[in-house]
Amino acid sequence: MRLVIMARKMLIDGELDKPGQEEQHYDFDLFVIGAGSGGVRAGRFSAQYGAKVAICELPFHPISSELSGGVGGTCVIRGCVPKKILVYGAAYGPELEDARNYGWEVNERVNFNWKKLLHKKTEEIVRLNGIYKRLLSNAGVKLFEGEGRVIGPNEVEVIQLDGTKISYSAKHILIATGSRAHRPGIPGQELAITSDEALSLEELPKRAVILGGGYIAVEFASIWRGMGATVDLCFRKELPLRGFDDEMRAVVARNLEGRGITMHPCTTLTKLEKTEDGIKVHTDHGEVIVADVVLFATGRLPNTKRLNLDAVGVELDKMQAVKVDEYSRTNVPSIWAIGDVTNRMNLTPVALMEGTCFAKTVFGRKPTKPDYSHIPCAVFCIPPLSVVGLGEEQAIEQVNGEVSVYTSTFNPMKNTISGRQEKSVMKLLVEAETDKVLGASMCGPDAPEIMQGIAIALKCGATKEQFDSTVGIHPSAAEEFVTMRSETRHVSSNKPKTNL
Repeated sequence: MRLVIMARKMLIDGELDKPGQEEQHYDFDLFVIGAGSGGVRAGRFSAQYGAKVAICELPFHPISSELSGGVGGTCVIRGCVPKKILVYGAAYGPELEDARNYGWEVNERVNFNWKKLLHKKTEEIVRLNGIYKRLLSNAGVKLFEGEGRVIGPNEVEVIQLDGTKISYSAKHILIATGSRAHRPGIPGQELAITSDEALSLEELPKRAVILGGGYIAVEFASIWRGMGATVDLCFRKELPLRGFDDEMRAVVARNLEGRGITMHPCTTLTKLEKTEDGIKVHTDHGEVIVADVVLFATGRLPNTKRLNLDAVGVELDKMQAVKVDEYSRTNVPSIWAIGDVTNRMNLTPVALMEGTCFAKTVFGRKPTKPDYSHIPCAVFCIPPLSVVGLGEEQAIEQVNGEVSVYTSTFNPMKNTISGRQEKSVMKLLVEAETDKVLGASMCGPDAPEIMQGIAIALKCGATKEQFDSTVGIHPSAAEEFVTMRSETRHVSSNKPKTNL
């Protein structure tokens, strides 16, 4: 028992206190650099455990830079939240078309006011920025506005807005600075924008070219197409959304194409040129596309460049992400890191989980590792894709033995009247030997809302028999998950790998 207590104390304090040694005094128990979702969660929860906490963040601006940011971070100010607002806005275009067959006499010309939506979006993120500041204040966390950098294992320097520098000591330092958009180095790359600028464009583009095949690329393709723009989506693989289940990727690609987006698989951009008619976009296949806007959605990089971490010996990986152990601790015992800056699983709810676990470990005296199993996620294209657990390719790779695949493809009830030709697709993967459900996927309306509930079932270790014995809600799309009785196919680890 004594060994367990000693090990726990070593985890939290770094080393056992030496007999008769006075504890060093620090300005703060915890200093957090970065007030995004993870940093705010860690700071608040640590304060609730009785810690004296400070946090620093760059001044607010919708578009981030080395000198601007804002409390709330990427997700709240220039990520998930404003993106979802624009997705809602874009969905109304097709919904208005569908409304005609439901008896709504919609005039032939319906005008869309981009500036009005942009203004409402900005109002909302300003409101949320204020809420996050109040959350910190109510928890007793001291907020400093300025750029934070580490100048010692227990010392943080804050460069204030007027350029003056003040340093503070802290028993623990937490790095939670997130990530920034990556720009590929092609000729004319300065003519392109990233998702930061895409969320704050003065004018809605009529012609857009998007480079990338991930979340951001397909979401903005849906947004701009839904608002009436012509959209060309260029990506390196045969299908978008690398890393997701291949069958579901094909469904998303089909839906994007069905909504009028021009797909350019196995394609990258080689050069951008400014012309009187717009930006001339050259592809590696010799194609030339003229656009009003070119969006680079080619991934994000950890925000470590200006933190001075090398100087204090904090190890970074080849992507310049902070290397941490399973408790989010760096190789410097007093310095920790959570969220996208560690490049583990870059999702806002994951950063929140890591922040919670950090506070429990360091100040709650309850060492807690983040659990990355059965984390649901969603791609808010139109219609959205949502998944939890393994995809088919992952199941084949990880499971010893056979996997039963159950699928359901159907016309959503709403589409039977509207006439929209767009199928919903659902999928369950089941380990044949144990009957345990390994993964679930859905592409169709309300997929993320449905998948959150499915995630609880998978987290609890649900079996296919338990799914089958659950009574469905009728009529709903969600009931399909509990009525997929017939196996679509059996797969096993000897199935050849795809190269999509």
